[in-house]
Amino acid sequence: MNMDFECKLTIPAETKEMYPIDGEVAKVVAKRNREISDVFEGKSDKLLLIIGPCSADNEDSVIDYISRLQKIQPKVEEKILIVPRIYTNKPRTTGEGYKGMLHQPDPNEKPDMFKGIIATRKLHMRAVKETGFTCADEMLYPENYKYLDDILGYVAVGARSVEDQQHRLTASGIEVPVGMKNPTSGDFSVMLNAILAAQNSHTLIYRGWEAHSHGNPLAHAILRGYSNMHGQSRPNYHYEDLIMLCDFYDKYELLNPACIIDTNHANSGKNPFEQPRIINEVLNNCAVNDRIRKLVKGFMIESYIEDGNQPVNGGCYGKSITDACLGWDKTEKMIFDIADKLK
Repeated sequence: MNMDFECKLTIPAETKEMYPIDGEVAKVVAKRNREISDVFEGKSDKLLLIIGPCSADNEDSVIDYISRLQKIQPKVEEKILIVPRIYTNKPRTTGEGYKGMLHQPDPNEKPDMFKGIIATRKLHMRAVKETGFTCADEMLYPENYKYLDDILGYVAVGARSVEDQQHRLTASGIEVPVGMKNPTSGDFSVMLNAILAAQNSHTLIYRGWEAHSHGNPLAHAILRGYSNMHGQSRPNYHYEDLIMLCDFYDKYELLNPACIIDTNHANSGKNPFEQPRIINEVLNNCAVNDRIRKLVKGFMIESYIEDGNQPVNGGCYGKSITDACLGWDKTEKMIFDIADKLK
């Protein structure tokens, strides 16, 4: 093959032996994940906010950010359930650029996948231990899910991965909610087919094993906007889009119809400051249409300590080195505004 093989990586069981979770952490994970699942099953009417940096580039600043969310959660707990984003691997459209902590635990050093596997597990474990939050991560590499399956609260499958068979079948063997994004083309049927596949059982090859999945009834849609034939960003969070998604769910007869609105990416044209306005519009639509209210379970928001973004070597603490994010002051106001609107 036209590649060099650096080293044999540890298997998930070995990594978990090196960095195990204790009984108390396991209890926190179980309780939190039940609360998250209850939203998708319709047992809770809380609104999910899957919120955090575009990419988890620095352990200390990410924990700092999540600790700020921890202080807000009790103040809005009657209406909102916060699920921090800790995205440790990032898809890149051209393959260029920072691919996340999994590849580069230190963004200024060369890739080291072994150190990256350890760094991602330690960061998610630290989040649970220090804040009580189980968090969300993107499943960029399906075979890597087992490194984190005992501590994650939510999994997202990205717009470029949603058509991939291995992602769909792996999602069918995951026990926590898995959000399937619409593809960059915007085709709802592709996303719904992915959800249908994830909700059913399958026989698949997984990490060298013949495996049998049992289906994930909590697989659901994430609307993230799309690109038109000219490469221009177009939104899909408007009233008509949500009614259309309701109709698709009725046609496919899927379990637990649900949708998360991704307020950045193509929905905002990657302008993070549009996110509060988008949320406000969707909540207004929920208020006037019961089908939309039942369908929309929450929002995915890109937010960090500082507004905007910077180059990898920019040096500003808590500022994204990938997509631009909403800064903390605006984020805090936005969360309290959402809670007030829900009252």
